[in-house]
Amino acid sequence: MITRGETTRVRRVCVAAWGGAAVSWELSTPGMLVPSLATCAAFLLLATGCALHIRRGLLAELRRSEEIAGAVQRALLRPLPGRIDGLALAAAQLSASRGAAVGGDLYEAVPTAHGIRVVIGDVRGHGLPALGAAAAVLGAFREAAYDEPSLGGVLRRMERALHRHVRDRARSGHPSACPAEPESPAAEEFVTVLLLQIAPDGALTALNCGHPWPYLIRPVPVPQPCAARCRGSAERYSRAEPGAGGGSAQRAIDVRALAGETLPPLGVVPLPRDPRALACGELRPGETLFLHTDGAEDARDGAGRFFPLRSVLARAPLTPARLVAGVHAALLRHTGGRLADDVALVVLRNDRH
Repeated sequence: MITRGETTRVRRVCVAAWGGAAVSWELSTPGMLVPSLATCAAFLLLATGCALHIRRGLLAELRRSEEIAGAVQRALLRPLPGRIDGLALAAAQLSASRGAAVGGDLYEAVPTAHGIRVVIGDVRGHGLPALGAAAAVLGAFREAAYDEPSLGGVLRRMERALHRHVRDRARSGHPSACPAEPESPAAEEFVTVLLLQIAPDGALTALNCGHPWPYLIRPVPVPQPCAARCRGSAERYSRAEPGAGGGSAQRAIDVRALAGETLPPLGVVPLPRDPRALACGELRPGETLFLHTDGAEDARDGAGRFFPLRSVLARAPLTPARLVAGVHAALLRHTGGRLADDVALVVLRNDRH
C-alpha cells in the first residue's frame, strides 16, 4: 500500500531532480542573464507540473488501496449487530499496527438453534502478519457454529482450520516441500480462544483455550446504610443512578470474572478427543458480560503500570455501546495512544424480560 509519506518523498525527488537539471543547464549554457532566468523558470514550472501530476496519480492509487483494504478488513471482522435474540451487543477492535483497522484479534456472535454462540480470540503476535490465522479460525467458527450441536465440535473444527493454515504457510515457505512437515516459524503459531454459548434461559457454557475469562457485571440495589461499605470494595462499587420516580437510587456495581478449567491455546498441543463445555452460571436480565483479549489488561502506561480494567468497568456506563467506548477511551488515555498489542472488546447485555 502506498502511504502519504511515500507520495511526499516521490514528489520531493521529482522536484529536486528537475531543479538540479535546471541549475546544471544554466551553469553549462553561456548567454545573457535574462534569457537564462527565463529558461530556469520554464524548467521549474515544468517540474512543478510533473510533480502535481504524479501526486494526483499516487493519491488516487492510495484511495483505491485503502478502499480494498477496508473491504477486506470488514469482511474479516464484520460489525456485530446491535441486538441478537434479546441481547444488546457492542464491540471494538484496536490494532497495534499503525494504519490497520484489524490485527490478530478476532470476535464474532451468531444466533443458532442452540443459543447465541460467541467467540473471541487472540493470535500469537499482532498486526497484519496475524491476519491469516485469524481469518482461518474465524471462518471455521462462522460455519461450525450453526452445524455442530456442541461447543466441543465447534472448537475441534477451528483447531483443524488452524492446523491447515499453519501447514500451508510452512509449505509455501519451502519450495522443496515434501510429505514431512517442514520446519517453519509458522509452526509456532497459536491462538487463544474463548467459546461462549448463551442459552435462551440465560445459562452460560464455555470452552476456554488459554484466553482471559470474561467479566460479569451486575447492578445490585443496596440499602443506603450499606452504600458506604460498598464504596471502595475490590469487586463492588457504589454509584447513584436515576430511579423510577425521577429520584436517585443507590446501586452497587458488582464486577467479577468468570472462572473455570482452561485448556492450552489452539495449536500448542492437540485438543482432547471430546472437549466438554463448562457450565459457568447465568446471564440474568440486566446483567452484562464483558469479553476482552489480554491486550487490555496487559496495557501499560509510561510508568509501567497495568491498565486497571476492573475499576474502569465498575465506573463505566452499563449501556454496551457506551461501555465499549468508555473502556476504549480509558485505554488510549492510559497508554498515551501507544498500544503494544492488539485489543478486542465485546459486550453483551441481557435485555430479556
